[in-house]
Amino acid sequence: MKLAVIGGTGLIGSQVVKDLNAAGHEAVPHSKSTGVDVVSGEGVDEAVAGADVLVNLTNSPTFDEASPAFFQASMDNLMAAGRKSGIRHFVILSIVGVDRVPELDYYRAKALQENLLAAGPIPYSIVRATQFMEFIEAAMSWTADSDTVRLPATPIQPIASKDVAAAVAEVAVGAPLGGIRNIAGPEIFSLDELGRITLAHKSDGRTVVTDPTAGMFAAVKGDVLTDKDARLAPTRYTDWLS
Repeated sequence: MKLAVIGGTGLIGSQVVKDLNAAGHEAVPHSKSTGVDVVSGEGVDEAVAGADVLVNLTNSPTFDEASPAFFQASMDNLMAAGRKSGIRHFVILSIVGVDRVPELDYYRAKALQENLLAAGPIPYSIVRATQFMEFIEAAMSWTADSDTVRLPATPIQPIASKDVAAAVAEVAVGAPLGGIRNIAGPEIFSLDELGRITLAHKSDGRTVVTDPTAGMFAAVKGDVLTDKDARLAPTRYTDWLS
């Protein structure tokens, strides 16, 4: 099976390509570095031509009010190219709870991406993942100084990027879901607790202060970013840290 992996050189995409090729498929990575610009449309037709499956793992360069325009333009271009080339399965990666956090521009943008795919004529699958373990330190850095890290107690169910990639690769070579598959890490933590675990592992002497107003995840209400009924990945956060 031939798969065009758009965003195939990034954190998830590069692992998806590796997993698919190791399984005997022909997965071709495409990105700006290979001459494919999903916003302008440059190189998109050529990237998609001849593929059976289109996997879109591109992401908006910003998390702000500009992000909906990115997903609108990129999906318009990819959908048009997919129709033209006869793509039989279109896969995207999204976020668990994405449609339940309207306060966040980026989440509204990802929900828009899902809706555009579902409304289109190409058989599709949406893989929704919980927060990547690789992004926990970035979330901590948003509200950190030399002495403290301020974090809300938002429930988080972190998943390793390798487990996300494996799930995307599995869905991509299967029959289109015509809907959503949720995947998640095996454990639920509060974000401030994850911060303390991370700092302790790194022997970082800073203190985590629980602050319900700190950072992007302060806008999240309840446990919408977790899913106990999702397909659970094997990697635990402390094992990943080690």
